[in-house]
Amino acid sequence: MIHQIRSLLNNVDFKVHLFVKDLKTNQYLMTEKIDDVFSSASIIKVPILLAVLNYVQEHHLSLNHVVNISPDHKVDFSVLTEQDLTTSTIYELLYWMITTSDNSAINVLIDFLGFDELNSYFTKIGLTNTRLQRKMMDFNKLNQGYDNVTTARDMAHVFTMIYQQQLLSEVYNEIAIDILCKQRDYERLKRYIADVRIAHKTGSLDTVCHDVGIVYHKMTDYIIGVFTTELNDLEVAKRFIGRISKVVYDYVERRGT
Repeated sequence: MIHQIRSLLNNVDFKVHLFVKDLKTNQYLMTEKIDDVFSSASIIKVPILLAVLNYVQEHHLSLNHVVNISPDHKVDFSVLTEQDLTTSTIYELLYWMITTSDNSAINVLIDFLGFDELNSYFTKIGLTNTRLQRKMMDFNKLNQGYDNVTTARDMAHVFTMIYQQQLLSEVYNEIAIDILCKQRDYERLKRYIADVRIAHKTGSLDTVCHDVGIVYHKMTDYIIGVFTTELNDLEVAKRFIGRISKVVYDYVERRGT
């Protein structure tokens, strides 16, 4: 597996950060640049999902609690914007934020909890280099040097804790996993593999393309994260992530048999 992945890494003109972690042994099978900080794009929505569920749990709120949506929250290519919604439940906001990567939904949730609350939660759960510094599609902030950032190691930590149910009660942890499993983007980690359950989140901007999640393989469960930066072509990166994922999947399959 490592030889195959190294071969793929040597044949791309962009930067790759990745990890593969066996969840039965809790050991990394492979890592590459896991401590480099990079633009998170939409994968920052995973710790935000956990932060909101934690807030709901601690404050005894209902997931059907209704939140107001203002015109300032709305951006293009959003389920909420398409429907011209003025309110939504917390559950719906979380669902669309993850499954379709809805940027209006996350903007509502950022205001619901606040930047300080979210960043404090990230620190509290052990994320050392994950930081929320702007809302989605706020290119003015981005041009001023404010971006949302993370590392492969932080993402490995997040998904390990989800798998081990260390952050939320059983009920809310299952809700988080269920929503992550309903991710509608199958063009990266799931691109070349079939009939497998993956709790994952994708993310992309013009020069970055990511996918990270838990693979519930029949032989053993594992976490895989592939994060590409300094890109010239998103489609090439999506295919590359798919190929890495297939190599790991086949390795786990062979090792199990």
